[in-house]
Amino acid sequence: MQRFRRIHTELPGLTVVERMQFGDERGFFSRFFCQEELSELGSAGTIAQINHSMTRTKGAVRGLHFQRPPYEEAKFVSCLAGAVFDVAVDMRPDSPTYLRWHGEVLSAENARSMMIPGGFAHGFQTLTENCELIYLHDKPFAPEAEGGLNALDPSVNIAWPIEITQMSERDRNLAFI
Repeated sequence: MQRFRRIHTELPGLTVVERMQFGDERGFFSRFFCQEELSELGSAGTIAQINHSMTRTKGAVRGLHFQRPPYEEAKFVSCLAGAVFDVAVDMRPDSPTYLRWHGEVLSAENARSMMIPGGFAHGFQTLTENCELIYLHDKPFAPEAEGGLNALDPSVNIAWPIEITQMSERDRNLAFI
């Protein structure tokens, strides 16, 4: 039985995953993660760290964050409550899609996740209030390798879908390319 539908994007290695929901009048069941089925999408298949975030304000932007080599991490990002515009930017200098981005609406309702390979920056904008995301990482966070890209960088030119209402001072001060 197929538990996931894979949607390949124009950026090599970046995949949208739809979790198949099987339900009845009580609700639904879906498999959230499967090492065997999802390891082919760029992760080592192991989960080294799980992070959970909650953003209260509609229009807030978090990110864009990444880990520098050799600490690149694959992330499996899902929205548990609310809806977000999730963005991944190809930061691999030798990639033919270097600095191109892909955005996808992730929500509790659409059961979509993004499988983001190592070498990508990640961020999101909240489309509703009280958004909760869960991130499954295949490597632990390495503070010495942390990097960031300003979400407003004109050379990347992300088309944020709604007005930006909030960014942290740290993210607002991230460098442009």
